[in-house]
Amino acid sequence: MRKRNKITVVGAGNVGATTAQKVLEMGLGDVVLVDVVEGVPQGKGLDLTESAPVIGLNGSIVGTNGYEETKGSDLIIITAGLARKPGMSRDDLLAANVKIVAEVARQAAPLSPDAVIIVVTNPMDVMAYVVEKVSGFPKERVIGMGGVLDSARFRAFIAMELNVSVENTHAFVLGGHGDSMVPLPRFSTVSGIPITELLSKERIDALVERTRNGGAEIVALLKTGSAYYAPAASAAQMAQAILLDEKKILPCSVHLTGQYGHSGMYAGVPVKLGASGIEQIIEIKLSADEQAGFDKSCEAVKKGQAATGY
Repeated sequence: MRKRNKITVVGAGNVGATTAQKVLEMGLGDVVLVDVVEGVPQGKGLDLTESAPVIGLNGSIVGTNGYEETKGSDLIIITAGLARKPGMSRDDLLAANVKIVAEVARQAAPLSPDAVIIVVTNPMDVMAYVVEKVSGFPKERVIGMGGVLDSARFRAFIAMELNVSVENTHAFVLGGHGDSMVPLPRFSTVSGIPITELLSKERIDALVERTRNGGAEIVALLKTGSAYYAPAASAAQMAQAILLDEKKILPCSVHLTGQYGHSGMYAGVPVKLGASGIEQIIEIKLSADEQAGFDKSCEAVKKGQAATGY
């Protein structure tokens, strides 16, 4: 009998709990939901368990405050950390979240030495770097989520602008998951047609700017929290690509080793995702302006990585 996948989600806040719900509903495996706050992962796990008869879930979920039950996980999704408040940049979270994420990696990695780790916590590229350093995992098995989310936002805005199905839209956003991210309009299409053929430069520039500020726009509206439906959906899509060995091409934050002119750092680029994590980093030829934007975004990530002390 085939073994069911075991998925650990660390952090039972809005992002973590919604991610757990998504992967359960997608039938990807059994879930262990971990959080330091006593009762929260247990309560949310029980709530999700009680939804199973209604929506036909066959996977199980258990909530815990420790890591022993995560042993032997195939996939670990790290969402633990402080959320942004209005006026905060992702980088403002750096110091507090480095401590949280490093401790998660320190506890979870030794119990699941063959797992792939998806990092969601912000500032995401820097947190992925910290997880790789602390866990000692191969770089192919520590992956940041931001590119999938940023591209999803760009796709949503393109679909809204042109009044077309989101299924027809494809978009690429490269660089760090922050204010200096690099949406690429000429690689962004509607049923294969570049949006540069369908929209004016002014409208494209407006969509690019809205994509860069996508998270901040939601933070400003919510006032007491940050986005979680789209981040959870993005993490779940990556989980599916890995656990089902889909070989799907997605923009993810990965450890660069010379690609796009950068090494020793995490940044969002198109990759092939499969059972072993990052199976290929795909290099596309950037224009001078695109490369300059990517370089600027990478410098911001490098600065954040240096500030962690790892």
